[in-house]
Amino acid sequence: MSSQFAPNGAKHRSVRYLSMKMILGCGILLIILISAITGMTATAQQTSPEPEKSAVSKVLDPALEKINGVLGTVLMYNVSGDTFQKSVYDEDGEPVVDPDTGELKKETIAVPLIVVTLAVGAVFFSFWYRWITIRGFKHSIDIIRGHYDDEKDEGEISHFRALTSALSATVGLGNIAGVAIAIQQGGPGAVFWMMTMAVFGMASKFSSCTLSQLYRQYNPDGTISGGPMYYLDLGFRAKGSFWAPIGKFLAVMYAFMVMGGSVGGGNMFQANQAFKAFSDTFNYPEKYDWAFGLVLTFLVGVVIIGGIRRIGAATSRIVPSMCGLYIVASLVVIGVNYEKIPESLFLIFEMAFTQNALFGGMIGVIVTGVTRAAFSNEAGLGSAAIAHAAAKTDEPVREGLVAMIEPFIDTIIVCLMTSLVVIVSGVWDKKELADGVIMTSAAFDTVLPWFRYILTICIFLFAYSTMISWCYYGERGWIYLLDHFGHGAGLRSVVVFRLVFVFFVFWGTVNELTTVLTFSDMMILSMAFPNIIGSILLAPTVLKIVQDYWRRFKSGEMIPDR
Repeated sequence: MSSQFAPNGAKHRSVRYLSMKMILGCGILLIILISAITGMTATAQQTSPEPEKSAVSKVLDPALEKINGVLGTVLMYNVSGDTFQKSVYDEDGEPVVDPDTGELKKETIAVPLIVVTLAVGAVFFSFWYRWITIRGFKHSIDIIRGHYDDEKDEGEISHFRALTSALSATVGLGNIAGVAIAIQQGGPGAVFWMMTMAVFGMASKFSSCTLSQLYRQYNPDGTISGGPMYYLDLGFRAKGSFWAPIGKFLAVMYAFMVMGGSVGGGNMFQANQAFKAFSDTFNYPEKYDWAFGLVLTFLVGVVIIGGIRRIGAATSRIVPSMCGLYIVASLVVIGVNYEKIPESLFLIFEMAFTQNALFGGMIGVIVTGVTRAAFSNEAGLGSAAIAHAAAKTDEPVREGLVAMIEPFIDTIIVCLMTSLVVIVSGVWDKKELADGVIMTSAAFDTVLPWFRYILTICIFLFAYSTMISWCYYGERGWIYLLDHFGHGAGLRSVVVFRLVFVFFVFWGTVNELTTVLTFSDMMILSMAFPNIIGSILLAPTVLKIVQDYWRRFKSGEMIPDR
């Protein structure tokens, strides 16, 4: 489907349309202004131990902190109240006694609203689509291998390149540090629930990426724009006039969020962490962070200026290489400790269901595992759908089947490798290894002392590939919003967003990130709400085409090109 957001041949615009233009324009400028001023504020903080804030910063910082507070209150709202509690332990593993009551000190185990939303959506889609993720697993592998590719199909990149483009944004620091953090907070049992969440999360990816193909827009230059902004808008419009404004509201909300997340968490944070890892490992002087930033900026710029075709070409090489390198090293560590594999797997399963007090009992372990899985593979956020919308295919369901493999690779394969390395090496319960990256690095050091250098290279590649993919996500939000000023306006001005994005690669490298990081994280997590709500309401439409596709596939109508 294609869409024309500007009215054709209209001589007069409605007041509502003008209002929307003003809101959109102000919102875009606000995002750029927030990012720019926060960057300048961070620079001031870096150059002076007690910086004197500018007048603008004094106004903006408290305002941004309030926004973060409101978003955090909603996203992390504890839906379970005080239902689940756990004992508090000191550094020696001894229970802490409340001096006032003489009883063991307790703390609440929070069940965040965002985690519940992602989990409920994943379970719903799994059952609603009749477990297509299991039935269609082998078929999806054949599609990825190119057996169903047809150059005559409309699109910009192959199924495989769409997969690697999306994977490049999810396979990253969460697979290295996030898994170790999950084990620290929830014990080895959290790994079991990460795997479980990934199985259900495959259906969330399937749903959003099928919708992105079903409701994608063809731009004047032949490129394609798609993702939650478009299927929320066009899909709800197709449901009737009552639903159209609801879809428009959800779509605009999502576009703003994906732009904010793109510049912050998908860019500045990645650049910042890449430099930190490089500096710590190779003793690179921090005063030369600007040189590292310039190189990274150039590397990102030469790829993203070329659009999704160049992004797909780059990630199709980077993602398999970095995943392969990391998995091989993990297998070496696991292989050296092969005798510990059975007991480690048993420990993961046993501690997933035991009422261990140290990790908050079974509920605490489940919440930890589900949380880390959701943050790792991004299933339910809808971001991957933006990349998959550009795939060459005339079968929306086919691309959904390709996309559902992402949580399998990201969590069930890569995260499981990290988990086993951390557990079989015996470092998982060492309290002095407080940081996730430090714990993972220490685990590799037990067998491969030199691997910390390779791990740093992996972190750099993870960060780099994440940045180029998130730029594409953010610019699709830009195009969607600007197209309200005339069809093609977003595409004509997209170079502005790309230049802004590249600029902030450098800023992210040389600055200590403050409120901008929290803001961007909140934006990324908030993407789940409009996406999950919209996808559930559009699920009946998707189910019809899923059933039709599966009938034709099982009847032999689809002959693969072998």
